[in-house]
Amino acid sequence: MSSPPSRERWLLPFGLFVLSVTWGYAWVLSKQALAYASPFAFAAERSIGGALALFLVLKLMGKPLKLIAPGPTVAIGLAQISFFMLFSNWALVEGGPGKTAVLIFTMPIWTLLLAWPILGERIRGKQWLAAASTLVGLLLIIEPWSMHTSLFSKFLGVMAALCWAIGTVLIKRLRARQQVDLLSLTAWQMLIGAVPLVLLVMIIPGRATDWSAAYIGILAFMSVISTAMCWWLWIILLDRVPAWEASLSVLGTPVVAIISARLTMGEEFKLSEITGIVLIGTGLALLSLIGWAASRRNAK
Repeated sequence: MSSPPSRERWLLPFGLFVLSVTWGYAWVLSKQALAYASPFAFAAERSIGGALALFLVLKLMGKPLKLIAPGPTVAIGLAQISFFMLFSNWALVEGGPGKTAVLIFTMPIWTLLLAWPILGERIRGKQWLAAASTLVGLLLIIEPWSMHTSLFSKFLGVMAALCWAIGTVLIKRLRARQQVDLLSLTAWQMLIGAVPLVLLVMIIPGRATDWSAAYIGILAFMSVISTAMCWWLWIILLDRVPAWEASLSVLGTPVVAIISARLTMGEEFKLSEITGIVLIGTGLALLSLIGWAASRRNAK
């Protein structure tokens, strides 16, 4: 029978794979969802659905529903749910799902910049090769020198990335200072983050949501799988590796997003995109290899 550390070495990569594939394809579904609902309404509805799903799981597991560390949790919910959802959905209205996802996944760059002074996390040795490979690959996919999306769409995507990075650092800082149940933290940040989104829907006039079977199906998937389950997986990943490493690890997501967008819309791949995808894959493989080698050394 394999030991728990051995199981974890395999469970984390599997969770990361599920996270990347689910979040990657979710960008295409989100773009489709905006044909049935306004960006603010869709953000609020998926956040509420995700929060309800998480609290139901907490109840079924017999875990306490009490809010621990209210101040930090509010800050995390506002940054990682309210503002991230707001900016990312708004960016989808202005631009396509592939490029929007890639812009938002500049998040590792902002996380690297924030984690160093705030968390004291530094990249060392061969980790620089993995970081350089993934970030150069991301740059080739983004193509900042020839992007066709509007300047406003770029701004929204970058703001979403910055909000996510802030939320990432806040989670790491909270976990370093206080013991918090990860599932409970995910549920409360989701519920708290949904409140401003609901208020926006009430204040800003917009078209009514078309509660068709297609939209209900998309919303169910986005709420339960992409929002509730995947944000929980993300916080688990954050709890086990440095913030910068977790951020780089999910760069498989924009790769899946741009492949899904290209296949769905019947567009051809560019050479720069293919090169970027290969570089990101190489960086992620190297990151996994470095982590595996480190765990082997620690096990001896």
